[in-house]
Parts: sequence; C-alpha cells; structure tokens
Amino acid sequence: MARERTDSSHARPVRRLLVAVVVLCLVVLVLVWRIDNPRVERLRSNITDRIVPNLEWAMAPVTALGRMVDDFQSYTRLYQQNEELRRELQQMRAWREAALQLEQENARLLDLNRVQLDPDLTHVTGLVLADSGSPFRRSVLINVGARDGIIDGWATMDGLGVVGRISGVGENTSRVILLIDAAHRIPVTVMPSSQQALLMGDNTALPVLEFVEAAEDISPGDRIVTSGDGGVFPPGLLVGHVVVDREGRLRARPSADMSRLNFLRVMRSHPGTSLADPGGLIGPPWPLPSDTTSAPDDPDDTAESTAGDEAADG
Repeated sequence: MARERTDSSHARPVRRLLVAVVVLCLVVLVLVWRIDNPRVERLRSNITDRIVPNLEWAMAPVTALGRMVDDFQSYTRLYQQNEELRRELQQMRAWREAALQLEQENARLLDLNRVQLDPDLTHVTGLVLADSGSPFRRSVLINVGARDGIIDGWATMDGLGVVGRISGVGENTSRVILLIDAAHRIPVTVMPSSQQALLMGDNTALPVLEFVEAAEDISPGDRIVTSGDGGVFPPGLLVGHVVVDREGRLRARPSADMSRLNFLRVMRSHPGTSLADPGGLIGPPWPLPSDTTSAPDDPDDTAESTAGDEAADG
C-alpha cells in the first residue's frame, strides 16, 4: 500500500512536468513559426526538410481521408448533376413528343390545304370529334355530314394517306370506318410491280394483303395505292407500304397514323362530262347561213339587190 502511494505521488509531478514541457515546446514552435526573420525562415526550412519526410507514414492516413472526402463530394456533385440531367431528359422527351405531334399535324394541314390538280376530285375537310370504335369496331366521328354534301362510301384521308371510308352520314356528323376494321375491304395496287390485291382489315395495326397475283414480285417497302376498282375509292391514293409479319404474310403499314387522327379529308368524286360527239366541243359563235355555196359574180347585181332591200325597208 505504501509503495503504491509513493509511485502515485511521484507520477503526478512527472506528468505535470511533461505536460508543461510539451506546452512550452508548442508555444515556442508557434512563436518561431510566426517570426518573420531570414534566420528563422532558414531554421523553419531546415526543420521542415528534416521532419516532414520522416512523417510520411503518419500523413498517409490523413491524405487518404482527405481524398475520400474529396471523392465523396465529387460523387455528391455527380449525383446532383445526374438528377438534373434526368429531369432535363424527361422534359426533352415531352418536348420531342409534342414536336412530333405538331410536325404530323402540320404535315396533315399542309396536305389538306394543297391545291387539287385533278378536276374530278374535290374534298371536304372535317375535324375528328371522337373515337366511336370498340375492340370489334374501329371507327371515328367527324364534324361534317349531309349538310356538307357528304355521301356514304366516300374515301377519307389525312395528311399522310388513306384512313378509311364514310359509313353512316348524319346531318352534322359522319362516321368513318378505318382501314384496320375487320369489315373493311379495299382493292389496291402494289407499286412498282403493279400487282393487284385486296387490303383486308383484321382489327390490328397492319391490315392483310390477300389475293395477290404474284407474291414473289412484291418486296417489303413497296408502295400501296388504291386501284379504283369498284368505283368506291379514287385510284392512286396512297395507302401505305408493304411489310412481312413473322408468319411470312404480306401486310400493309398504313401511312396514316390511326392513333392520332385530328383532321380528315373526305374525297368527293365528280365524274367528268362525257362527249358523244367530239366535234361539238368547238363550234362557231353564231349559226351560219343555210346557202353559202353560191356567190354573186357581178358586183353591180350585188349593189342593186342591196339598194332594193333598203328601199323596201324605207
């Protein structure tokens, strides 16, 4: 017991002395480091050259920790930038979708306003009011009807291609059966091979091409236009392009976007006047005298006849 008390009584002064010496050394070091003197500057340089290289092992954890902090800050900044880029990408996708819709609508409007060069065809432009279709019936309603001269069976187009035909006319509205409807049949011509076929809807996005004369002459990407057979659809209207499904069947990809129909053009066909006598197309502005073969040989006889006519009138 007495020995433990003696050891503790000697340890306390030693610790106090060591703490005082360390504090004094630190104070002297701070003072020396703050003195602005050439000699002191050389002393500081010598101390740094001697001590710092030997403390690399002690500074390694501090350096690694500093690098970890910098990496974490960089990761935080990258994460924030990534989130901002994701938000901007979502906005760009929305703007891209809006731009595509406006581009398609602009193309349709430009095509609807295009001058019709065929005198036999005129058109009435209508606005799509609603989609009146169902899983078994694909049709839309437009805001033109009997008051606009619409007749059941006329073809309808948008700015890109044939959409369908009129099936049901009201006073102010009409119903349009789309190409993809199962009840729709259109005689078409596949270009450039001029193969005749029948386009048959099956309630899918790609109608089927049936009754093809020579399927080996048709390639994917060929243009499909209306043939005009049957007199319902005018000839030469663009329908779409040929595609081949997984089963090897020929199908048509419509040029018109059936999911985004805004404006439709109803094609009105006015047959030209038939001429039974081509010679009657151009004639004199007044009727000719019945006897034009004989002419007076003597000018005096002509003068006398003229004078007699004037006297009779007088």
